[in-house]
Amino acid sequence: MRTVLRALATAAATLLVATAGSPAPAQARPEPKAPEGFVALRSVDPTIIQEMRYTTAHTFLGERVDGYRQPVCILTRPAARALHLAQKRLLRQGYSLKVYDCYRPQRAVDHFVRWAKDLDDQAMKGEFYPLVDKSRLFDDGYIAEKSGHSRGSTVDLTLVRLPALPTRPYRPGERLTPCFAPKSERFPDNSVDMGTGYDCFDTLSHTDDPRIQGAQRANRQFLKRTLTDVGFVNLPEEWWHFTHKPELFPDTYFDFPVDRRSVAGR
Repeated sequence: MRTVLRALATAAATLLVATAGSPAPAQARPEPKAPEGFVALRSVDPTIIQEMRYTTAHTFLGERVDGYRQPVCILTRPAARALHLAQKRLLRQGYSLKVYDCYRPQRAVDHFVRWAKDLDDQAMKGEFYPLVDKSRLFDDGYIAEKSGHSRGSTVDLTLVRLPALPTRPYRPGERLTPCFAPKSERFPDNSVDMGTGYDCFDTLSHTDDPRIQGAQRANRQFLKRTLTDVGFVNLPEEWWHFTHKPELFPDTYFDFPVDRRSVAGR
């Protein structure tokens, strides 16, 4: 019996030493959270329409973008408050803002870059860049390795005439229509006619392109004027792109996911 007990003790001691020397199982690294200063837009203004495109397959990539976990607009608090001021004015005139994209994590920008380098993947060319050679997306400025959206004070948005009409979801594989086609022909959007759809890689998307006239030009100028009055600056190459100045984080590119938990309680 003593011999058996000694053998068991020796085996247990050997197992204990072996276990102590083994590396601990790897644990998933916790996701970064948004720093103080970021909020969910809905907590500041729940009336602004949100159509967060990059959580869907209706993108120039043809798939959901990395880092977009939930369809929630996250912005720095000053930018969100400025949108609230603009929305109050617009509601009195029978309009609403509609956001397509807000804060954008760096991992999403990295996804854009990988996609742009894959010249064989042109599944969405017919809608988003019908006249642009994909090999020129970097040189022409449509894709870059950093985005102001990742600093949290930039937003892509449009105007919707109230009452807002419902819009149907995109069906992957459906026939694509150029983003600069007449509004009645391109993918249905309940926004006012801006002359092109959102994320249209074409010079017609330049805010002041002289070929855009009439109601389309008036709509762009109305949006620009409304947002300029509350501190936003338009990117001339994209009628939908605005940055609130001064930026709360002018030099930091964040990478927390687009998820309600990133700004829980704010």
